[in-house]
This record gives sequence, structure tokens and C-alpha cells, in this order.
Amino acid sequence: MKRLDPRILIGVLLLAGGGLSLMQAMGKLESAGDVFFGSIFLLAGFGFLSLLLGGHWWSVFPGATLLGIGALILLPDALDDFGGMIFLGSIALAFWVVYLMDHVEKWWALIPAGVLTTLAVVTVLPERVGGMETAGILFLGLAATFLLVAVLARMKWAFWPAAALGVMGFLGTISLLEFANYVWAVILIAAGAFLLVRFFASRS
Repeated sequence: MKRLDPRILIGVLLLAGGGLSLMQAMGKLESAGDVFFGSIFLLAGFGFLSLLLGGHWWSVFPGATLLGIGALILLPDALDDFGGMIFLGSIALAFWVVYLMDHVEKWWALIPAGVLTTLAVVTVLPERVGGMETAGILFLGLAATFLLVAVLARMKWAFWPAAALGVMGFLGTISLLEFANYVWAVILIAAGAFLLVRFFASRS
């Protein structure tokens, strides 16, 4: 079977771009440039993703990123607030795919996958739930990421950052409640008492 000459593909794309530009100039189509370039990025993204069928796992990164950029270009103005979520989510998806393809050798992909997923969610939260609660959700998401590493990848060390981040996330989510000040006060008193007891115990 004869291979497709690249000049044919380039020619078709130029014709499509020129046609869309002409329609925009005539007032027949709004944002024709966005449609054209957004479609190009989507097609390029799918092109890279098709390499996964040949076992080229690395292709998921440019593929997912290009899909994210294409989606951003085509995103309606009314949904601009979700742009960050879509872009970060597309990259996070790449890491999830890498982990699912080989969860033994590529367990490390869980960390960037969880972190980027958390950041994707956090981008739309500040104006909806408030800054302090957003920080709490961020820490909870990071805690969940390390918990997945500990459970799925059987990395016992990950329980420690998961626990620490979980406590910080819990305190962040309750920071706007009235009893938050009491919680912090008890923590500070307990920490101070612990340090004093350790000090006097070491001198005796």
C-alpha cells in the first residue's frame, strides 16, 4: 500500500484553514481561527495517542497535552473558568494511563497523576468555597495521592506524608468553623507540653 504523501495532508489543512478564514471574513463563521487551530491540536493529540497501540507509552504525554490545548482553544467563553482544570486534567490523565499500563514498574506515575488531578480540581474552588477551605482540599488531595502510593504500590513510607497531609487538610477544611481556634489551641498546648516533658526527662 502506498504511503500517504505529507504534501497531501498539508494541502488539505491549508485549504481548510483558508476556507474557514474566508467564511470568517464574510461573517459566515465566528472564531474560525479558533476552530481551525483547535481542531489541528486535537488531531495531533489523537495522532500521538495512536502510537500507544504500538507500545510507545511516552506518546501519551504529548498526545494528552495537545488534546488539552485543543480543548482550551475550542472552550466556549462561558466556560473559561474551567480552562485550568481541563489543561491540568489532561496532563494528569497521561500519568494515570502510564500507571495503568504498567502499575509495577511505573508506580511512580501515581504521584504526578494524583498531584495534577488535585491541582486541576483546586483551580475552580477558590471563588466557590473560599481560600482556606481550598487549601484544605489541596492537602487532602495530596494525602490521598500518597495513600494510593502506599496501598497500590505497597510503599509503606508513603503512609507518613499521607498522614501528615491529611491532618493539615482536615485542619484547613475546618478553619472557617468556630471551633477551629480551639483545635489549634489544643494542638499548640500539646506540642508545648510534649517538648517540656522531653526536656526535663532528658535532664533527670
